[in-house]
Amino acid sequence: MSLTKSLKYHFLWVLYFGFVAIAVVLHQGEPTFTASGPYALGKPLVWLVYLAFLAYSLWVSSKENFFKALQRMAPILWCRQVGIDLYLGVAFFGFLMYLNEGSLVVLLLWAVPMLIFANLATLLYLALNYQSIVAHFVS
Repeated sequence: MSLTKSLKYHFLWVLYFGFVAIAVVLHQGEPTFTASGPYALGKPLVWLVYLAFLAYSLWVSSKENFFKALQRMAPILWCRQVGIDLYLGVAFFGFLMYLNEGSLVVLLLWAVPMLIFANLATLLYLALNYQSIVAHFVS
């Protein structure tokens, strides 16, 4: 497969890993992989869930083209319902992100990746910001 064809076929993954690199490099505030205080074990667990979901997503994309699968699923009403459910959850997480960051700009910067990659983006945000999110709920 030529480089051009490979990049076209894997465009979403190139875009995703570019987003991940930017998010990790620009992340400030708390340590990337460790947490302290109450529920500190949750951060490495979130990272494990994120990495497992990422690995599964990569495996699935190696077996089947996302857009072709979406075309087959789109007419099925339950698939539409699951898609709406997914994006309601993503919107809720966006609201949680806004409450955590206190910045509409940060929310808007994450909005496009969340719309394209859904839980691959939300899990990354949760893994990076676990301690600050938990701090809102634990006094």
